[in-house]
Amino acid sequence: MRDRALQSLKDQWKNTPPSWEKSDPCGTPWDGITCNNSRVTAMGLSTMGLQGRLEADIGELTELRSLGLVIQCGAHRFAHSKPRELRKAKHPSCGFTSQIPDELGNLSELTFLALNSNNLTGPIPPSLGKLSNLYWLDLADNKLSGSFPISTSTSPGLDQLLKAKHFHFNKNQLSGSIPWNLFSSGMELIHVRLDRNSLTGPVPSNLNNLTNVNELNLAYNQLTGTVPDLTGMDHLSYVKLKDNSFNDTFNMGDSISGSLQLVDLQNNQISSVTLSSGYTNSLVLVGNPVCNTSLSNTVYCQNPDENPKTYATNLANCGNKLCSPDEKLNPQSCECAYAYEGTLYFRGPSFRELSDSNIFHSLESSLWNKLNLTPGSVFLENPFFNINDYLQIQLALFPPTGKYFNRSEVARIGFAMSNQTYKPPHQFGPYYFIASPYHFRDVLRYKVDCIPPVVEAAGAATDIKG
Repeated sequence: MRDRALQSLKDQWKNTPPSWEKSDPCGTPWDGITCNNSRVTAMGLSTMGLQGRLEADIGELTELRSLGLVIQCGAHRFAHSKPRELRKAKHPSCGFTSQIPDELGNLSELTFLALNSNNLTGPIPPSLGKLSNLYWLDLADNKLSGSFPISTSTSPGLDQLLKAKHFHFNKNQLSGSIPWNLFSSGMELIHVRLDRNSLTGPVPSNLNNLTNVNELNLAYNQLTGTVPDLTGMDHLSYVKLKDNSFNDTFNMGDSISGSLQLVDLQNNQISSVTLSSGYTNSLVLVGNPVCNTSLSNTVYCQNPDENPKTYATNLANCGNKLCSPDEKLNPQSCECAYAYEGTLYFRGPSFRELSDSNIFHSLESSLWNKLNLTPGSVFLENPFFNINDYLQIQLALFPPTGKYFNRSEVARIGFAMSNQTYKPPHQFGPYYFIASPYHFRDVLRYKVDCIPPVVEAAGAATDIKG
């Protein structure tokens, strides 16, 4: 065994892949583990359905550059399937249930850290501020509590993550105010999500130090005071501040970003608005006192339309051919096959209009080219913005020959999708992928102990046949 720390983690976790029974994670190798010179450099385990605790041992993997442990537990599991995630349905025994260990701060080479969609509890450890090479930090959709740690003379803090481009802390139980020194002009952040917490108080006036941000989401908190000043934030595309208690006057000013597409201020306490002559895109003020007075009959005070189901990959060339319930029709061959399916969640796309089929054609071709699939063997359907304001798209990928993918193909695709190795067209922005269990030809599937799911808006749990 070349890495004692990894062996220790394996002994503590449940549902590890069969390949982890081999003695050498780098020589054999283990599914989801990438090595360089016999040292573990990446752990892409988001499609493995692991359960357990994050322990201090993980801090000994000092060459680690990428750590992805997105679990998204489901109601059912497969005996040996490589991607075993289901559409989100949490259960306390699923995923990782511990606090985030301080020892993660020892991983000085780390550039990618995704622990979202588990059941992690406790505070955000200040030690994460030591990860000076980190560009992606995603702790969303857990049960983290407390405030944002800020550096002091004796302790690190999140304000030291100057290379980070993604701060995803949404859907937790974080409280207190947003510290005035959390954000600085030296930061490279492009995507800030603090929504769906219990944050209070005013937004720091220096928020507009973040001149590279293209999406700012502070919605569904208890923030008060004036609406943040957006002056100088020249790359902003979307600002979402709904369901807070911002009050007084909202002044858009004349120095707003030319790329700004949406400002959503629903359900606040705004009493008057000064509009910019240069802004002609979406401003949503429904649920504010100003909609009871001067702007009551304007488009700003009308409820946004729900997004219709606007796109599905064209199957017209396949006629009326039908497949068995577990199979899908391959748009490339018009033959029935067992597709590798799942749901894509794009957290910050640069568009809101879903009627342009060319956008989705670009995603289809990107998927088959970058995942080395047969051209045309990708099926997309039902894109819409869900309750979390993510663009949600159902995805099916088809094997190049026959009816089934083999294990190595599924593991390869699952790793590329979960570890962000696959990069979609730039207008789709950051994403995560939830794979449905795959029907391998040589493995019987069965149910394991897990309470039936609580179905959330991201999608229902998948039924298991057999």
